[in-house]
Amino acid sequence: MMIDVHCHLTDSVFQDRLSQIINEAKNVGVQAFISSSLGFKDSIKLLELSDYKTIYPSIGLMPYGLEDYEKVVELIEKNSDKITAIGEVGLDYHPSINVDKNLQEKIFVEFIELARRLSLPLIVHSRSAGKYALQILFKHNAEETIMHAFDGSASHAEEAVKKGYYFSIPPSIARSQQKQKIVKRIPLENLLLESDAPALSPIPGEINKPSNIKISAEWISRLKSISIDKVEEKTTENAQSIFKIKII
Repeated sequence: MMIDVHCHLTDSVFQDRLSQIINEAKNVGVQAFISSSLGFKDSIKLLELSDYKTIYPSIGLMPYGLEDYEKVVELIEKNSDKITAIGEVGLDYHPSINVDKNLQEKIFVEFIELARRLSLPLIVHSRSAGKYALQILFKHNAEETIMHAFDGSASHAEEAVKKGYYFSIPPSIARSQQKQKIVKRIPLENLLLESDAPALSPIPGEINKPSNIKISAEWISRLKSISIDKVEEKTTENAQSIFKIKII
């Protein structure tokens, strides 16, 4: 049994075949999905997926859609009993993102405080900003934190492990020496499986699917020289613990 702790099932590429995508994942052992939103409209769509009992919503706001901040916060507060986490939220310092870094950091801190107040775990986006995101998280004593597809250094990841943070590993580990290094250095007790579907496919240019977290599990198994059963068992246990969900 596995849990995909980070995917985007409201993406338009899945719109007409969501049931098929979920069934394909279940056929390889994926029993639950933490689906994260990227902004206000996306969050509304996500909350409408409540008919799917295996989809657990996480409401967030990408660092380049900050004009919707107040609406997203209000939505989180009104639906705090229905959501599993806050995210994805965080920083994006990639050169293609033209959003003031000070504003990104200010909104990120406000989400950290919101997660604390609502006692919800935080799913963090930190593209090209891993070190800086961790500095802010440490400074504000963030707990129950998941670093999604972390692209920073293994040494910074090790510092986060000391704080009890988790790192979710996408199928793109198959083509990423950086992700492989993270897995080698981070204890299994701090690892989770994610697809980030439809992004971060193991094959560049292909649409990713939640069923591909099996690939993440296989790579963790190989890199740590442990059985895939152990990887699936422990990452599922980790996910149920941090997200406070129970999969039977």
